[in-house]
Amino acid sequence: MASATAVGMRKRAAVVVLGDIGRSPRMQYHSLSLANQAGMEVDIVANGGSDPHLSLRQNPSIHIHEMKSVQLTGISKISGALALLLKAGIQFVMLVWFLCFKIPRPDVFLVQNPPSVPTLAAVKLASWLRGAKFIVDWHNFGYTLLGMSHGRSHIIVRVYFWFEKHFGKMADGAFCVTKAMQHELAQNWGIRATVLYDQSPDFFHPASLMERHEIGGFPSVVLWAMRTAFLLKEAKDMNATVFTSKIGGEIFLKPNRPALVVSSTSWTPDEDFSILLEAAVMYDRRVAANLGEEDSMDEGQLWIDIKNGKQFVYPRLLFIITGKGPDRKKYEEQIKRLKLRRVAFRTMWLASEDYPLLLGSADLGVSLHTSSSGLDLPMKVVDMFGCGLPVCAASFSCIEELVKVNKNGLLFSTSLELADELMMLFKGFPEECSALKSLKDGALSTGSSSKWSTEWATYALPMVNQVAG
Repeated sequence: MASATAVGMRKRAAVVVLGDIGRSPRMQYHSLSLANQAGMEVDIVANGGSDPHLSLRQNPSIHIHEMKSVQLTGISKISGALALLLKAGIQFVMLVWFLCFKIPRPDVFLVQNPPSVPTLAAVKLASWLRGAKFIVDWHNFGYTLLGMSHGRSHIIVRVYFWFEKHFGKMADGAFCVTKAMQHELAQNWGIRATVLYDQSPDFFHPASLMERHEIGGFPSVVLWAMRTAFLLKEAKDMNATVFTSKIGGEIFLKPNRPALVVSSTSWTPDEDFSILLEAAVMYDRRVAANLGEEDSMDEGQLWIDIKNGKQFVYPRLLFIITGKGPDRKKYEEQIKRLKLRRVAFRTMWLASEDYPLLLGSADLGVSLHTSSSGLDLPMKVVDMFGCGLPVCAASFSCIEELVKVNKNGLLFSTSLELADELMMLFKGFPEECSALKSLKDGALSTGSSSKWSTEWATYALPMVNQVAG
């Protein structure tokens, strides 16, 4: 009875995501921190689609309430504007129903933005009706995302901007992801936001040799990709994989292994995936030009004679691209048409528990995120640093708040620049690639310097306690 009373006295938070909670890692981390660090009961109201991390599903203080996604395929053929308006209206009613009637009364709502319409208005109404406060977590600006498809001057975009600004100012507190966004909100929106940088949680870390070696530890679909990408034969020896060998109980990385490059994408217009494809083609052709057609190679590497007579090794590259999104099929068709001998691509969606293992086992990460507003940072890079993975990232206005050039990563603006970086970083792989090793040390240092729990306790917990009363 005493325990029930104690639970009943605990404060409650509602985390609101008008999207797939399984693809909203920052809001998952917020939920875990609200439960574990703030000691609150947490109700997540979000769309389904992908499973959130196992730690959420197993946490007794976190309760997931799944809404159905709204699909209006028929009416969109008649009028795109009418479809958007009708969809927003249905989502508004659905959100208010869940926030006011389907979940217990919270002390505070924490809402992800974007999307702004109708989320901010629905949360504001629910907070007023239930006598609660609400905090907005600004990941980006919704109107800039809409402007990518309609243009910034379109009437729908201007109305969206007014809506986002008007209801955003009504919040009782705000977080944002960069100092640049904090400045923009303060100067042009009249919103005081606390910068809460994305940081990787503790389950992002470099993979051990045992994790790389054991089939049970590595996602089977990734093992399949590694073995089939270059038509490699599956080793009959159970003590050997494409990347590792086990000799006398000790595990070694193979010196002739392919290099594993990872990129995570939402397959949306703010990530120009063609840059990576073009860079891969350039890498493949440059290696071929040095080798000639009668090259001699093993299953992992290519030996290239340099003019001074010294030999350097350039590995085969296996790109594993993870994620879901609208442009995935388009780019998969482009990949099929590429004629590559020394580079291969595999696209897949991984469970949230497997994704950190993939990052922790890779040699290089690539980020194509450029931001519709130029004011947010790619969380995928944060996760890569958490696993000690150096990054080549597309350059935009505030990316250097995260990627420190020649310390934990490199920046590029064109496919030619990315191809040059791939050639430079993988020259001498795996033993003599000093530039790659230096960046890896920097990524390890960045990833270990701060974790999500520390950042959240310092910058988020005080605001949550103050707003929730």
